[in-house]
Amino acid sequence: MMKPALVFDWNGTLLDDTDALLQTTNTILDRLGRAAIDMQTLRDHFDVPLSLFFRNLGMSERELETVDSHDSAIFHDTYEPLASKAELREGARRILETARQQDVSSIIVSNHIVEPLITQLRRHRIEDCVAKVLAFESRATQFKSMSKGERLRLYMRANDLNPSSTFIVGDMPVETDIARDLGLVSVAITGGFVSETRLRAAQPDYLIEDHHKLLPILQERGLFQHS
Repeated sequence: MMKPALVFDWNGTLLDDTDALLQTTNTILDRLGRAAIDMQTLRDHFDVPLSLFFRNLGMSERELETVDSHDSAIFHDTYEPLASKAELREGARRILETARQQDVSSIIVSNHIVEPLITQLRRHRIEDCVAKVLAFESRATQFKSMSKGERLRLYMRANDLNPSSTFIVGDMPVETDIARDLGLVSVAITGGFVSETRLRAAQPDYLIEDHHKLLPILQERGLFQHS
């Protein structure tokens, strides 16, 4: 019997760290003598790897090299202290706890790094709600080893997860692309790193503004029992 699962992106999806990302971006822009950006500009231009995002903001190759040097230390050293104060997104804890109660696996697939991500799960006391964290091993391998989609595909195959009853929830078009590629149900969540316009353009199966809206979808689709 193939099992259902919930797959979540982390940053901007479960963790409400969009302000931390904006502050980090503006710290870096300031160091390079560039003007700060606002939240709308961030959401219109954000992409990964970060070099793509900074290129979208008009950085030169030399500036990109400065930001990229030392495994993006300039980014991580600014971002992590800010993210360590970030809360979970509205309704995220309830969804994770409900999934655990109903014996549905929750998996995190992230472009972040495993260790700081697990530290955050412990800080929010949700580590026992998450079956597996699929992310980069270190700063040095970030965006250089396997992609999110490939990591998830291998994990699903190894753990006999049923694509048609696996939901992927994310705040960027990449999660909708992964869903299409692997045959999953896609749920895009606004209020994260990417604008609603860009999320709609990716044509997810569902578009929600917080995790409270996810609960009825999962009940309606038979993943959760009606309480």
